[in-house]
Parts: sequence; C-alpha cells; structure tokens
Amino acid sequence: MKVLNLQCSHGHGFEGWFGSEQDYLDQQARRLVRCPVCDGDQIEKLPSAPRLNLSGGRPPASRRAGQADERGAERSAGQGAAVPTKRPAPSRDAAGQRAESAAPLDPAVQARLEQLHAAWIETVKAVVERTEDVGERFTEEARRIHYGETEARGIRGTASPEQRAELAEEGVEVVSLPMPAALKGPQH
Repeated sequence: MKVLNLQCSHGHGFEGWFGSEQDYLDQQARRLVRCPVCDGDQIEKLPSAPRLNLSGGRPPASRRAGQADERGAERSAGQGAAVPTKRPAPSRDAAGQRAESAAPLDPAVQARLEQLHAAWIETVKAVVERTEDVGERFTEEARRIHYGETEARGIRGTASPEQRAELAEEGVEVVSLPMPAALKGPQH
C-alpha cells in the first residue's frame, strides 16, 4: 500500500491510498484522482518523508538522539529538523503559474484556517440537509418558485455564471456555495 500526500490546484491537501506507484500513475492519467473538497482533477503529488516500520529494527535516529539528550549528551547542530504536516495553499502568479511561498503559515493563522474550513463544511452539511437537490433543473425551478408557480422551498443545484446573472436580473436571489464532492451524494 502506498500513501501519498496530494494537493489540488486550489491548495486543498489530502492523502491518497494506492496499491503501488503505478496504480497512482494510471489513475492520475485517467483523471480518476480527484480532490475530496472541490472535486478538482488537477492533482499533484507533494513531497513526503515516509517512515518504515521494520520489525526488530532499531528505533529511528531522531528517537535515539532524543534519548541521548535525556542523558545530557549534546546534539550536533542541524539534527532534529521538523517537517510541517500542513502546507499553505500555493499562490499563483498572473499567468496562473505556481509561485512558492516564502514562509510557512503562522500556527495561529493555520488554526484559524482550519476553523474556517470546519465551519464551511458544517454550513454545507446544513444546506444539504435542509434543501432539495434539483440538479440541472435549478434555474427553471428557481424561476417557478420566484413566480409562484410552485410551492416555496429550499432548493440546490447547478447553474452557470450566465444563468445566475439572468436570475439576478429577474430578481431571483441565489447564492453560490461550493460543495465538496463527498457531500454531494453517492458517486456512481
């Protein structure tokens, strides 16, 4: 089993589990590897530092070094470097090319981003529970409700930016809410 750290073009990080590197490459080539948050299919593999558990093996060097510290031995400079587990979303330049961040996110900023992400997920869950999914019929159904042709109720579905602009011109209020693929319902 191969566990890879992956990231979509919008900066959403997630793990992917594959039988082998070749399985990952095959699925990636067929655009089957998708972001669980935004359903994007432009996925890149991030660097990772795997740790192998070998039975009967020696403890990792970092733990051996830590044990030496407890006995009062000095550590040499450069030992014990930490690798962040969360990476900031990549910034993009005017041409859309990835630009590397100069510094990792402050832990307080990272914590706030995680809180906002959790709040977004909870909001989406609440919308899914309280609305009817009308799918591609969203524009038509929103008009029918607005003009009193059918009962008023909460609906959700898909509409293009042009369709949303047309609804706004008619006075039909709509809100765009990105939905993680995992909350949209079963995928077949």
